[in-house]
Amino acid sequence: MVFKRSLTLKNDVQEVDQIVPVVQAACEAVGFDELTTVQMNLAVEECVVNVVDYAYPEDTQGDIMVDVEANEGCLSFIVSDQGVAFDPTKKGDVDTTLPAEERQIGGLGIFLIKSIMDDVSYERSEGRNVLTMKKYYKPIKV
Repeated sequence: MVFKRSLTLKNDVQEVDQIVPVVQAACEAVGFDELTTVQMNLAVEECVVNVVDYAYPEDTQGDIMVDVEANEGCLSFIVSDQGVAFDPTKKGDVDTTLPAEERQIGGLGIFLIKSIMDDVSYERSEGRNVLTMKKYYKPIKV
């Protein structure tokens, strides 16, 4: 195991900033450049903000678990919550060829996550939404 951290957040947008140092440390551990690190932060933040905005009914407190693991060649971000069941991988891709004013509202965050990550999968397990996002890399030779 190259890197492993877990973080539990409340479903409050104020909590999202806590993710940044963890994502940065993981990206540094696997040798990602600055651009890739910014992209990883963007994807993970977008995922967590979507959970904050949509997973729990308004005025309901819930948790969001973020597990980050790096094994040889794969950096995984696992985001889980006990909110309303929703599989973002089933959401059709946004037609980015259309002008912004002609597009349907929503879906850009999921499109962004799928564009940045190499693999995105969802499962509903033990009453939790579990979204796993993976980015592959070449292990650093020491």
